[in-house]
Amino acid sequence: MLVGAVCEMLAPQPGDVVLDVTVGLGGHARMLAGAVGPDGMLIGMDVDGRNLEAARRTLTHLPCRVVLERENFADLDAFLERIGVSRVNVILADLGVSSTQIDDPRRGFSFRNDGPLDMRLDDRSQRTAADLVNSLREDELSDLFFFNSQERFSRRIAKRICQARKDRRITTTARLSEVVCDALGVDPDSRSSKIHPATRVFQALRIAVNDELGALKSLLEKAPDRLEHGGRIGVIAFHSIEDGVVKRDFRSRKTHGVYEVLTKRPLIASPEERDANPRSRSAKFRAARRCGESATRRTDPASQASDRNTSQP
Repeated sequence: MLVGAVCEMLAPQPGDVVLDVTVGLGGHARMLAGAVGPDGMLIGMDVDGRNLEAARRTLTHLPCRVVLERENFADLDAFLERIGVSRVNVILADLGVSSTQIDDPRRGFSFRNDGPLDMRLDDRSQRTAADLVNSLREDELSDLFFFNSQERFSRRIAKRICQARKDRRITTTARLSEVVCDALGVDPDSRSSKIHPATRVFQALRIAVNDELGALKSLLEKAPDRLEHGGRIGVIAFHSIEDGVVKRDFRSRKTHGVYEVLTKRPLIASPEERDANPRSRSAKFRAARRCGESATRRTDPASQASDRNTSQP
């Protein structure tokens, strides 16, 4: 997703250390690592064990040293210390969920195919979406839907969920979708809206189950100390709340002389990519460069051209 923009903005150089904190199936990592050569290093993190195993197969034959670990990027400092790396040249975070996760009904991320109401990215975690739906108070559910996904009917939906769970626990994606649609008085099969009525509720629960906003804020807080001067960080977000967190962090650190923001506005997928991959339509990519006196690694002509390109809105 946005592979061209990611490679151009992050511009890894021979010998660099690249850290992909959401390595997924290895698509971005493979492209970035191809530029660092035999003296470089790729470090990949992911909490999803199944995706990580797929990444191991994809990234086996890279020309650089490769370290892949099942870790949460919220624990970035402890992880890097454990593997003996103090700083890196490139950090990439591709937020959200992958197609393999969404399309597997056993994971419970989607209302399109019935499955258990799970939504854990890391199946070692204990708390599932069903636990939240069936245990939180009405006001807690309402706040969760509103603050995690800006669901404007959060109170109405929370009230209906609490009524429905009195009859029986809500344990499947189909049942939750049915309750949400009932709360809104809509038929999802004949809706006029572009998105399914339960989309924001599912998004809010997934974010809560995996503490995605907390992990993102932790990553952004730790990243400057882990980036070499002149190093670059890029984040791909899929909804306005995540993107807003990234935007405010980058701008704040620019004000304090920590970052140079490379993307005045978030970069989005081309029309061709959006047609080929509909999920890319909501992707927004922001990048920044770590400031400092020793920021000398970006002096090659290709990097200078890249910098000129980023000055455009």
